[in-house]
Parts: sequence; structure tokens; C-alpha cells
Amino acid sequence: MHRDTMQRTRTATRRRASLVAAALLGAAISAAGQASAAFDDGRLWRVSRAGTPDSYVLGTIHVADERVAQIAPRVADALARTRTLAMEIVPGQAYADELDGLETLSGGARLEPLIGPAAYARLRVELMVQGLRDDTIERLKPWAAMLRITRADRQPDARSLDENLFAAARARRMHVWSLEAAEEQAASFDTVPVDSQVALLTHVLARRDSPLAATEPAIAAWLRGDLRAIARLPAKAADRFPEMRVHYTRLVKHIIHDRTTLLHHRLFMPLRSGRVFVAVGASHLPGDDGLLAMLRRDGYRVTRVW
Repeated sequence: MHRDTMQRTRTATRRRASLVAAALLGAAISAAGQASAAFDDGRLWRVSRAGTPDSYVLGTIHVADERVAQIAPRVADALARTRTLAMEIVPGQAYADELDGLETLSGGARLEPLIGPAAYARLRVELMVQGLRDDTIERLKPWAAMLRITRADRQPDARSLDENLFAAARARRMHVWSLEAAEEQAASFDTVPVDSQVALLTHVLARRDSPLAATEPAIAAWLRGDLRAIARLPAKAADRFPEMRVHYTRLVKHIIHDRTTLLHHRLFMPLRSGRVFVAVGASHLPGDDGLLAMLRRDGYRVTRVW
């Protein structure tokens, strides 16, 4: 695969991977499924400590919807006070249909035997509409197929809040930095047990009102700045579909909790210098195990701005 094609495919993987955070906003729940009272409300926080210039943390929602994509005045003001934009993954400029090893099954494995002929037939129809070839679809990992479905309704020219922040930072000639690599993000999905990947994919195919496919509840909660409501979304889904509880729990652990720990680790040194604007999915922020509580335990004062 040529270098430019590899770059486009890695960009596509990054953007598709980020979409699951939008579908799972609120996945930062404890292992026991209880939402914490810590940092229940808000979207933007100032992170301060004596002798260090202020930094800011914004909880974003990774969907290209104009209701949540615009940069609010308080967010713009905070961005103007900083020098570095730190994001989960720096947004790319285009999708690509080609795939690389991050999204494909290894050793000649095929997707249809994993999910069954009926589910595969539905998936094939949906992904062919997106322009994927048969030989591409049959090699997809279950999680990669699921993410391709969740971004199916995206308009070609639509931007998310993350992408608008990236554009604004570039216009200000700020340093923009990814907190994780595409390989790390893909590895997070790979660690989800295969039986859960299969169950979640088939659930999305059968139930388009599942949290993995429906974003309206997450958008409504984000617009209210209601992180508690966001945090309850996976638990509510498990109440509706008890047979899916173990699979949601596993996905939350690997895609939200484990990655929150990584994001915190990557921010440790940059925040000591200050003037960092952190933009990560809102699901990484609430709760005693969320990013904001971690920063407070590091000795920072974490104050809601918006």
C-alpha cells in the first residue's frame, strides 16, 4: 500500500474510532455500574495551580451535528488563552475506503462466519452503499464494521466540534497534539473480547435505537451539560437489554476507562507547563475515575467555566 493511501486509511480509522465515543457518551461508569456524583455537570473546566498558567479541559461530542459543533464564546476565549491543543486524535481531512491492518482480520479470517449469514447480509447491503467492495467487507473486524455503520449518516461536508477546534487552532498557529496514536486506539478495540464485538455489531444491526447507533440522547444531554445523564446512558441500555449488559460493560472498560487512564498519563507533563487546551470526549470526564477527578488528585484546582 502506498504511503499516501496508508495515511488516508489511518486517518479514516482514527475518525471512525472516535465516533464510538459519541455513541457511548456517558460510558464512564464504575465497574459496578454506578454513576459518580463527581463532576456531574458542565462542559468546560479551568485547570489551575499556583505558579502554573491555566489550562482548560473541554468535553466534546464526536458527531458532525451543527447543534453541538459550533465553538461557544467561552470555549473560544479559553482557546485564545492557550498555546497547545491536545486531542484524542488530531482530525484528518478525508475519509478513505481502503483499509490497513488496523481494521482487518488476520490469517485469512472472514467476518461472515463470526456473525452469521443473516447479519452479514444486512451488513453487506449497508456497507456496499458506502462504496465498500465485497472483498473489503468480508475482511473487517467486527468492531470496525460496527464503526462504519455508526458513521453512515454523516454528511460529507459536515464538521464535528473536534474538527472545528482543530481548524481554529491551526488558524491561530497553535501546536496541535494527539494524545494517542491510531494504533493505540485500534488496539483498545482489539482488546474487547471477540464475542462482545460480535454481539455489539449484531445488536446495532438489529436495533438502530441502541446507544451505539442512536446519538440523540447523547446530544440532548451534552446540550444541557448534564454529565450525569450522559453517564447513565449505558446503564439504561443494559436495563433495556439485560442480555447485552456484559458486552456494554466490557466495551466501556476498554474504550472509555482504560483510555481515560492513558489520556491522563499523556497529559501529566504538558499540564505542568500550562496553557494547554484539552479536548476529549465528554465520556472521559465525569466520575471519581474520570479525567477531571484524576487531575484534581494531581493537585490541580478544577473549576467549571461552562
